[in-house]
Amino acid sequence: MSTRLIESLATTEAMASIFSDGPLLQAMLDFESALARAEARVNLIPPRAAAAITAAARVEGFDTVELARQSLRAGTPAIPLVLMLTARLRTADPESAGFVHWGATSQDVTDTALVLQLRRCRETLAVDHAKIDRQLSRISEEHAASVMLGRTLLQPAPPITFGLKSAGWLAAIRRSWANVARAFDDALILQFGGASGTLAALGERGLDVSQALAEELALPCPAAPWHSHRDRLAALMTALGVYTASLGKMALDLSLLMQCEVSETAEPGGAGRGGSSTMPHKRNPIACVVTLAAARRIPGLVANFLSGMLQEHERAVGGYQAEWSTVAAIAQSAGVAVASMAEATAGLAVYPNRMRANIAATRGAVFAERAMVMLCPALGRGHAHRLVEEAARQSAATGRTLAEVLAGMEHAARLLTPAQFASLQTPEDYLGSAEAFRVRLLSSTK
Repeated sequence: MSTRLIESLATTEAMASIFSDGPLLQAMLDFESALARAEARVNLIPPRAAAAITAAARVEGFDTVELARQSLRAGTPAIPLVLMLTARLRTADPESAGFVHWGATSQDVTDTALVLQLRRCRETLAVDHAKIDRQLSRISEEHAASVMLGRTLLQPAPPITFGLKSAGWLAAIRRSWANVARAFDDALILQFGGASGTLAALGERGLDVSQALAEELALPCPAAPWHSHRDRLAALMTALGVYTASLGKMALDLSLLMQCEVSETAEPGGAGRGGSSTMPHKRNPIACVVTLAAARRIPGLVANFLSGMLQEHERAVGGYQAEWSTVAAIAQSAGVAVASMAEATAGLAVYPNRMRANIAATRGAVFAERAMVMLCPALGRGHAHRLVEEAARQSAATGRTLAEVLAGMEHAARLLTPAQFASLQTPEDYLGSAEAFRVRLLSSTK
């Protein structure tokens, strides 16, 4: 399945395939064939009818263009689908044709088909998530001692390590994925309720058929049908939104670290990747670009889904009908983001020497806090702050390091030792609990 050009930056081929016409139609047909087998298991319809319906419920030969056209008129694809399937049965086995869709309603078909699609999405997302987890774990270990600037409000701050930074990305992505996994567990359930959610057409056998149908589709059977209760799907959509935003945070950091003036990391390159149509020197952060686009697109989609939760009585007028395209867009946004960051982390180049050089370029300004802490016991916080603030101004104006300026100031020269002055130019001496936090992040999901 090729991705449509208009969606080329919004999905992957794997995710686009899940939501393409053929697999979607087959998911609906799988519901119909599973329903027939379930009803045969509890002796509601003849086994021969179940076999005939299962044999006919194959996507080959269905006209998806005509199905889409009729769906717009019917308000649901389930109605024309059932008519087409029934017509196919009348040719192959007329006696079985009357048992198609027995006791079900249109939304049973579409909701369960959506659940089946989302189950495939979960498998695809999980593969790429696992890649990111492994790769960030490796990067964090490899760069546990790679010192770099901390950056607050986009300005230089006391040093951290790239190991800590990458562990922070990983921990956030793990936490977000744990929520996604729980939401999938809750949302991937059967929908089967019939006209008003009571399965009245099946008499006293409704629960029996529900359980058998759930087993046929390998889905949990809920306590009751959920036609107009969209909370579980909403939780999943929201969790996917948060997960994509966590990926987007990493993408934003990496894209900033890739700027020429910073040059501390680089995405993997290659033929046709990250170039420019006019500037041959460019190595653009394409994985970050695609991930950030997804992370910025998805909040509005989640909001659309949440607004559609207000559904009337036992079945909605326009509520669930609005969901299919929204759910597909949310899932595909998460899919392209996780696939892109899996690719980025797999070949991420990290430049520790450049990181150290960027620290040195501040001429020790990022150690101003350390200097103040060392002077506070003798001078008090206020006096120490004013002294170091003046030293930082002189350093910026003269090009001398903070340590050199402080060494020429009477109070500092009298109070600080040569070793302390040297530490104002040594990032490893001012990392605090960075390594402890890094290790804790790698081993925690909280």
